[in-house]
Amino acid sequence: MHQSVRPSPIFWAIVGLTVLGGGLAYWVGDDVSPLAYAGVFVMVIAGWVVSLCLHEFGHAFTAWRFGDRDVALRGYLDLDPRRYMNPVWSILVPIAIMAIGGIGLPGAAVYVRTSALTTRQRTLVSLAGPAANLLLAVVLLAVTNLFFDPRHPVLWAGVAFLGFLQITALLLNLLPIPGLDGYNALEPHLSPETQRALAQFKPYGFVLLFFLLFAQPVNQWFFGMVDAVFELSGVPRLLWQLGAGLTQFWRHLI
Repeated sequence: MHQSVRPSPIFWAIVGLTVLGGGLAYWVGDDVSPLAYAGVFVMVIAGWVVSLCLHEFGHAFTAWRFGDRDVALRGYLDLDPRRYMNPVWSILVPIAIMAIGGIGLPGAAVYVRTSALTTRQRTLVSLAGPAANLLLAVVLLAVTNLFFDPRHPVLWAGVAFLGFLQITALLLNLLPIPGLDGYNALEPHLSPETQRALAQFKPYGFVLLFFLLFAQPVNQWFFGMVDAVFELSGVPRLLWQLGAGLTQFWRHLI
């Protein structure tokens, strides 16, 4: 296993960029200066790309454990973002929406030989990506709770916002919309007729999700659900909101 999983230098570079942004956010302490905006922005954006890689790695690694060796040949176990993503739809668009609206949109994909998997295995492979987001959210928000230092609110606001984004990504991906992980987990349990009828909508799942989230009733319902889950962490809501404000630095330039 250790020979198949080899994190790429690009992945480690993005991790390093996340740490660099966090270090800058820590260094400014409680001074909400241009450096604070820069540090949180770099930490959150780079950290989000890291989470995208881990999400897709979760799918690929689970499929690999179930016998799909093609995922290793495609480089999915290297955590290289280029293996999972289209530069525009997988990186630029989700990052832009995340930065503007505070929504962790799904934006990448791995291709698994589902024909070689059992129904249960296909469901587990589909849920492995959201499970990575759940784990990251728990770690980020638990660390915030345990180590929050009022002398360094800028850093912890960024960490809390990154945890908040993991929750949005988790809940979005679990929606039973064709093309998303929630539907993919259910699909093996549907009749062949239903699968064929819904398959035509898979290419448009992302577009449908995008428009649904900007519909006011759906937006309020979704973020109400996100807030309810976030509150379970015990981290003050104001902290992630401060992190969102620091990430969206341009709003303060208008």
